[in-house]
Amino acid sequence: MTRIVVVTSGKGGVGKTTTSAAFATGLALRGYKTAVLDFDIGLRNLDLIMGCERRVVYDFVNVIKKEGNLNQALIKDKRVDNLFILPASQTRDKDALTQEGVEQVMKELTEKHQFDYIVCDSPAGIEHGAIMAMYFADEALITTNPEVSSVRDSDRIIGMLNSKTRRAELGEEPIKEHLLLTRYEPSRVLSGDMLSAEDVQEILAVPLLGVIPESKAVLQASNSGTPVTLDEGSDAGQAYHDVVARFLGEDRPLRFMNLRKKGLLSRLFGGST
Repeated sequence: MTRIVVVTSGKGGVGKTTTSAAFATGLALRGYKTAVLDFDIGLRNLDLIMGCERRVVYDFVNVIKKEGNLNQALIKDKRVDNLFILPASQTRDKDALTQEGVEQVMKELTEKHQFDYIVCDSPAGIEHGAIMAMYFADEALITTNPEVSSVRDSDRIIGMLNSKTRRAELGEEPIKEHLLLTRYEPSRVLSGDMLSAEDVQEILAVPLLGVIPESKAVLQASNSGTPVTLDEGSDAGQAYHDVVARFLGEDRPLRFMNLRKKGLLSRLFGGST
């Protein structure tokens, strides 16, 4: 059965698109047929992070408006089997996403193409595009930075997940929520400049799926058009693999939440180990 997962948060710049790309890639690496959809109509960044911007011919809105079909718009990833990208339009307004149009796309991805997972990369904010991204979801990755404004905005999104989705309207089982902390720095937590994972979890009351450390690997991956999950030697890449494993039901300890202890050579010469 196809599962629709929305990657969402109220605040921009918290890593939703990075997470959508990394999470979808991780699922595909596990053998699941996965589509990742860009709902950020008018901006479109997912194709850049996925490294397929030059291959975009038809987009999400073209499919909804019957200006092209889904087969023409879906881009198959060249590096990972079972991974497909549906890019957003750069020239249309967010209102081009209609509930009926999105439903038809979801139905075709589910019934005709038989995807195991559909990952929806939500735009920032609480307006039409974000509501369309979450409306048909079965599960949600609530992505937040460990700072007050980001957590507050995520709390607002949780309210929307519980009231403005199809499951809420039909009185069905609520969307399964997962908390994902991004750009986490243990040193700043210790100094009081950043909320701890425990603080955020207590405020939002959502099960913690994973912690993604602040990492240069994320920016490097984005600039090269490579989902960071493919950089398995990086701390962020490993963290996203852990997130996918936990999402699929595996028991993995949380990492990257504590300061690394420096070795003898590091203490003597000031480097990092």
